Amino acid sequence: MIVRVAETEQDILMCRSAIQALRPSLTDELYNEAVRLTLEDNRQLIFVESEGEAAAVAVFETGYNLFRGKYIYIDDLSTLPAHRGKGYAGVLLDWIFDLAKKGNFDEIHLDSGVNEARTDAHRLYLNKRFQVASLHFVAKV
Repeated sequence: MIVRVAETEQDILMCRSAIQALRPSLTDELYNEAVRLTLEDNRQLIFVESEGEAAAVAVFETGYNLFRGKYIYIDDLSTLPAHRGKGYAGVLLDWIFDLAKKGNFDEIHLDSGVNEARTDAHRLYLNKRFQVASLHFVAKV
């Protein structure tokens, strides 16, 4: 399995279905602009291709702050339903861990929703040695 960085419009379009599997409110009409704005905001989109489509994708940012030090934050990690259970998400996480080691990052973070549908994702994160470190609070405005 080869991890690719989405660099072209064709790559970004190939990732649409996998992103929409996690973010169904991101309609076809909104997709290109949303991804453009996301990538302009210090983020990268990576993917694993299978059978001519992006089977799994990850969107992450890099940065530095007082709490985390030099960090990677994974915004999105999604696998198309037909490709789940094949190890694609784990390969993407391994790629990100390798990037973190090579770049001397201090931490990798992600948030994950809590519901029954996320059980397999949580198992993967725990197997990759992520720890439940905090509660995440949000206030809508």
